Formats: sequence, structure tokens, C-alpha cells
Amino acid sequence: INLALEKGELEKAYADMQLISNTCNQSKDLLVFLKSPIINTDKKQEVLKEIFGSKITKLSNEFINIITRKKRETYLEGIATEFVAQYRTHKKILTAVITSAVGLDDNLRSKVLEIVKGTVKSEVELVEKINKDLIGGFILRIGDKQVDASIARKLKRLTMNFSENPYIKDY
Repeated sequence: INLALEKGELEKAYADMQLISNTCNQSKDLLVFLKSPIINTDKKQEVLKEIFGSKITKLSNEFINIITRKKRETYLEGIATEFVAQYRTHKKILTAVITSAVGLDDNLRSKVLEIVKGTVKSEVELVEKINKDLIGGFILRIGDKQVDASIARKLKRLTMNFSENPYIKDY
């Protein structure tokens, strides 16, 4: 990240690392290929060059070459993911994850973003997840803070309250 900052290519390097991370996450075969001790380094470099060569910058290509020459290609996905995390920290971008039973519409999404931006006073990236087990409501997680306003949680709390028996017979 420091080298990309020095060269003024931080945004390009960020886009490259996102591409590498997403490609590795979507292709289990690529991860197995990179982790294989049987396949030699030259073949791995050729395949990575074929996959990413024209899609990423020269700086990122050189980085991949160094990684593979040092036989650290198994860590490529982790390095790319960590680069993305460090970029977000550098740019002060928080990731808010909202999980709901159904997807959010545009109006609700904009309201959630407005509320979250008002509380954290920084740039926010909203990630949506769908979990049918919530029944309704939502779970909002920002960093290490979480708001659970799901119906499943409320039902669990009611079940716990009813399991306690505050009535004591006096006879």
C-alpha cells in the first residue's frame, strides 16, 4: 500500500486487489491450483499472467511475480483481501452490514445509509445480506457494534421471559 501511495496508483492498486480477491473467492479451482505443490512456479506465473495480465496495472503484475517467485502464491487471496481492508482504513471507509429477511428497496437503503453516516461521521459502504431465518426486521453491524432488531431475536427473548415462572404458590 505504501508503494502504491508513493507511485500515486493507490486507486488502481485497490481496484486490482479487489479483482484478485473476488476472482479467488469465486474460483475454488484457482485456489487449489495456487496451493498445489506439484505445479511449478513458472506454470503458476503463466496462468496468473493469463488471468490478470491485461486487467491489472504493471505494479500489481510485478507484485504477483514477486509473490510467486518467493513461493508465496498460496497467500495471494489473503494479501489481496488485507490490502482492501487497509485501503478502507486508510480512506476511513467503514463497512456496515445489514442482514434482513428480504432485500432492501432503494428508499430504505438510502435511509439506512443516512442514519449510519450520521452516527459514524465517515464514509460508509453498505453490504446487504439476506437471512430468511430472521422472519422480519434486521441486524445492523458496524465494526464491532451490532443492533439486532429482528423478529427472531424478539421471539427468542419472549420465549426466555415465558420460561421464567415469577408466580410462586403460597399455600
